Amino acid sequence: MVAPPPAAAPPQTAALTPPAVAQRRGEARIAFPAGGTELPAGARGELDQLARRLAGDEALRVQLNAYAAESGDQSSQARRLSLSRALAVRAYLIDKGVRSTRLDVRALGQPQDDGPADRVDIVVMGR
Repeated sequence: MVAPPPAAAPPQTAALTPPAVAQRRGEARIAFPAGGTELPAGARGELDQLARRLAGDEALRVQLNAYAAESGDQSSQARRLSLSRALAVRAYLIDKGVRSTRLDVRALGQPQDDGPADRVDIVVMGR
């Protein structure tokens, strides 16, 4: 008698879970209260550090990715709220001496990741 061939094992692949946004190099996260657009007082220290870093390296740019929770079919409302948040962060950095041409704003509305909905993610990039 001949034994049947062994069943083929499914292929194995390795997958790494990406780190949380706030832990990636060159990124920071500012949490906003639900429905709020005013820059939280606790964020000023981190933004001051960022402004100093930008002053020391003219090759750096900043991307502000803003998000807001939406309910029902109010995606345009969430986008407007996220834009207001990004503009609050942008205005603060401009007041600290960062040129507006180095700041890119992206109002994205409802986040597609598992992070908090009411936030602005700050991504520092080289040119």
